[in-house]
Amino acid sequence: MALVRRALTLFALALAAVCLFAGGWLTGRLGIGTVVAPASLPQAELEFADRMRNVSMVGTFTTDGRASRSAEPDRYDITSVEKVGDDLWRFNTRMACCGVENSVLPIVVPMKWIGDTPVIMMTETSLPGLGTFTVRVFFYSDRYSGTWQHGKTGGHMSGRIEKHASPPPQ
Repeated sequence: MALVRRALTLFALALAAVCLFAGGWLTGRLGIGTVVAPASLPQAELEFADRMRNVSMVGTFTTDGRASRSAEPDRYDITSVEKVGDDLWRFNTRMACCGVENSVLPIVVPMKWIGDTPVIMMTETSLPGLGTFTVRVFFYSDRYSGTWQHGKTGGHMSGRIEKHASPPPQ
């Protein structure tokens, strides 16, 4: 009986170690929990993070091959945007896209700065639970625009960034 108890204890410890490793890997991969100190950010990045707090990106998107249809409405509610690494930004967002409805998702995306313009630059980037995307979206003042690709489907997106007095509704 002691041998069985010892084997179960070792198995439980090994399982806990694997779960801790997997949790750490996932946390690191998604950039969850790590934020670059705001004091170390250049002024343009600080202004972008402030401008993207409690906003909605409201616009339209098109789908290639459906030229006869008008653009579809598109909306992303963003509670905050934070830099979490070199060229990595976390968008804490609520969206109705890709089968995800009204859930807050921390989405970490690669973003580069072209002068004073931030550009999301994803190439075949896997977003857990959403799929693999290739995206180029730029932000300037209170507008955004770009292209998107999800598998064989792609198109254009554009719209305006609307600031809320308080966070978007839950």
